[in-house]
Amino acid sequence: MGPARARDLAHAGLHTVRDLIFHLPLRYEDRRGTLPVAAAAAGVSATFRGRLVGLRRIRTRRRSLSLVRGFVEDASGRLPVVWFNRPYLTDRTDRSDQFVLHGPVRPAKSGLELVNPSCERAGEAVHGDRIAPVYPAAGKVGPAALRRILDGVLRQVDLPREVPETVPAELLQRYDLPSLGEALEALHHPGADADVEALNERRTPAHQRLIYGELLELQVALALLRLREEAEPRTRRYRTGPRLRKLLAEIPPFPLTGAQERVMQEILADLARPHPMLRLLQGDVGSGKTIVAALALAAALENGHQGAFMAPTELLAEQHHASLARLLGDRWRTVLLTGSAADAGRRRAELASGEARLAVGTHALIQQTVEFQDLGLVVIDEQHRFGVAQRELLRRKGDRPDLLVMTATPIPRSLAMTAYGDLAVSTLDELPPGRTPVRTEVVPARRRGEVYRRLRAAIEAGERAYVVAPLIEESGKIDAASLAEVEARVREVLTGFPVGTVHGRLPFPERERALRAFAAGEIRALVATTVIEVGLDVPSATWMVIESAERFGLAQLHQLRGRVGRGAAPGLCVAIHGKLSDTARRRLEIFAATTDGFEIAERDLGVRGPGDLLGTRQAGLPSLKAARLPADWGWLVRARDDAREMLGRLDAAALTSWRGGPLRSASAPSSARSSPLRSPSPRSGEGARG
Repeated sequence: MGPARARDLAHAGLHTVRDLIFHLPLRYEDRRGTLPVAAAAAGVSATFRGRLVGLRRIRTRRRSLSLVRGFVEDASGRLPVVWFNRPYLTDRTDRSDQFVLHGPVRPAKSGLELVNPSCERAGEAVHGDRIAPVYPAAGKVGPAALRRILDGVLRQVDLPREVPETVPAELLQRYDLPSLGEALEALHHPGADADVEALNERRTPAHQRLIYGELLELQVALALLRLREEAEPRTRRYRTGPRLRKLLAEIPPFPLTGAQERVMQEILADLARPHPMLRLLQGDVGSGKTIVAALALAAALENGHQGAFMAPTELLAEQHHASLARLLGDRWRTVLLTGSAADAGRRRAELASGEARLAVGTHALIQQTVEFQDLGLVVIDEQHRFGVAQRELLRRKGDRPDLLVMTATPIPRSLAMTAYGDLAVSTLDELPPGRTPVRTEVVPARRRGEVYRRLRAAIEAGERAYVVAPLIEESGKIDAASLAEVEARVREVLTGFPVGTVHGRLPFPERERALRAFAAGEIRALVATTVIEVGLDVPSATWMVIESAERFGLAQLHQLRGRVGRGAAPGLCVAIHGKLSDTARRRLEIFAATTDGFEIAERDLGVRGPGDLLGTRQAGLPSLKAARLPADWGWLVRARDDAREMLGRLDAAALTSWRGGPLRSASAPSSARSSPLRSPSPRSGEGARG
């Protein structure tokens, strides 16, 4: 290919032949066999074989558009054909040549017309007269061009022989799967007798091989991350006997739920083991994660170690600092470290000397100037707001400290096994007594006036409310409410009451002042974007109105709803929507039907696919190209179990020496060592790819 095409592919991330062969078809079209010209029917895409006659170039008034018209002719008759911007086709005038054309047939002034079909010499067809793979566009390179490029690759590279195998032969035999090269060949060039329906539903052995192989490599990489932590015993020890348990029982001001008791037992069991704890604590909004974190930190502090608690915003860090200081009392000195802290230098010195035992803060905790005397436990709240690198920076402040990461975004079990497979997962699936589910209403925009009259009455009765907009400014491309539009409406409806505004472009100090004013009751209604989605805890806020609710994801809607009803009074969330697509309608129906965050997470995964459901992905791990969750749950479980079986055969030396290289089969063909598919050095981020 030429340099321009190569640059276009490179911009789309396709640099090598290997990259190309792993650019898999989205779907398949059955273009086998040809129709007689006389059988052409409007509204159908079809393949025809015949001669090209009467080709002529037509000039148009638009210089950017050229037309070629002519006919495809066979024994049954002639069919008019038109092409756009393909003037070179007029050179195909040899009446003895047979061509294969595939494209849509549409009504025209004089009858029917074949519009902009592919055109290939018979015997050389790539686009027609076969089961045609349809590839996702790669930047500027469209599906048809990719089909021709991949066809050229398959003519030059023997995939079954040259693609290195990544899965041990015994596992391929266990599930009766083809080799990786055979699978790739079958997907890019299905045989003439292949089942198109099975191809499109990903039910072929070739699809199953790629799905299983991809999940197996991921599970091996995740298991190795965890096993490397467990391979070397830590020097720090915890006493978790009756004395500690008695202390922990005295800290909570209320009885723990059964779920909290269960999770604390899991955490204490981790702390008693000889290797660091790596645990993810997930719990729906209001399930009591903070008290569990406080008890885990108390266990570390009582054993003579220091603790660190990192939150994504200053306001949330301040809230956690106040809660932890209240729960832990005067037993241990607790300091707050944020970007705006006035006496940060003194607090850093107290941490370095060991005078301060617990640090609560924001990103300020991972600055180079922050040192700990003996950091034993790291707790990270709303972990998806932090990158994995930031998580590791905080852990490096100590000697392999224990790690507890928390999220209020319930994680579907299939996603937890992929994105967080190196962490043990604890779940708080029980709300504390006295918490009532937030009532949810989904209403069309024509009822907006009624909603705001009710909001005014609630504010007059002393309640507080959030009003959320999806956009900061109006957009000509997106039909959705803007913050300015919503703010003007709220100020008009709530004349006489103080109204505040927060959004992501507002300078951080101004945003924090508005949030504090709302928490203190100085502002009665807060107009906001999704900056309030996570972590804001104002127990007296009881009302939420979400404008243009169809523009929000299901998990995001649930998180927004979780900002109200956090106190003794019941909460109400009203989602106002405009015109709905089928997907948006399904999202809002699910949102109105349940307040169970775990059910919402599973159903959201089914609606949207894994994508970036949790925000920041684990750095260095591959994205899923073949597998789809939760549809491929069965293969995920097999891959997890097989990865554990494989790694159970490795000794400690092999685990500690592993640096994230690819999974390779010992029986890979020797010819693979000189294959053009083997890059001399993997690019950044490909460490876990086979």
